[in-house]
Amino acid sequence: MSKSSIDVKGTPVAILSGKDGDYISLTDMLRAKDGEFFISDWLRNRNTVEFLGIWESVFNPAFNYGGFAIIRSKAGLNSYKLSVKEWVAQTNAIGLKATTGRYGGTYAHPDIAFEFGMWISPEFKIYLVKEFRRLKEEENDRLQLGWNLQRTLAKINYRIHTDAIKETLIPPSVTKAQANWVYASEADLLNVALFGKTAAQWRDAHPDADGNVRDQATLEQLVVLTNLESLNAVFIRHGLPAPERLLKLNEIAITQMRTLLAEPNLKRLKA
Repeated sequence: MSKSSIDVKGTPVAILSGKDGDYISLTDMLRAKDGEFFISDWLRNRNTVEFLGIWESVFNPAFNYGGFAIIRSKAGLNSYKLSVKEWVAQTNAIGLKATTGRYGGTYAHPDIAFEFGMWISPEFKIYLVKEFRRLKEEENDRLQLGWNLQRTLAKINYRIHTDAIKETLIPPSVTKAQANWVYASEADLLNVALFGKTAAQWRDAHPDADGNVRDQATLEQLVVLTNLESLNAVFIRHGLPAPERLLKLNEIAITQMRTLLAEPNLKRLKA
């Protein structure tokens, strides 16, 4: 779970990001109204309940329709009060969250937070949407930068890798076609070690994909590919035969992928 913040017309609004996606703080948004009403006032409104029910029915397979029907029958009555915790408990809702501790407060999925923003004011909603989109664009730019950096490193290491092949595996006076075959086989050795198949096998399995197997690689795979290229160059210089190198590289790839997939900082970057 990570926390970021946006400024909406002078009101700092927290955003929690985790495995379930982004959730925007309704508690922070309320500060823009200077205590004029509470979340429970919005939640007891019949139109709000109808909207939440439709949203949950679309996005929440475990939504409790029986509990929702009871709430809907009472919504709008002057004597009826409903808290976020009660809403979640009775309907198994996922769009609203009431949390305690470090990130305490009431949070909502962006779709619902935008709807709540309309209760504050149309202007506030527009700026909320604008700032949230700006934040997500910045996060995507940082992720893309990280991917491009690893792709560049992989290309640089590929030059080191091919130089080692040229010096060690390619004998003098071979034809260009022969040289290209050696390069291709070594590239596919890495492909098999990391992706489990050659470039041609991957293309046959993904005929409609853009680019090749490496263009479609994840950030974790690109990090490991960079390491494998460097290690393979060392193995080549040491005279290890291709079958032995493949086994070693595959073992390393498995170990490194397991480590990267469990790394919390990388998970947070991708969230």
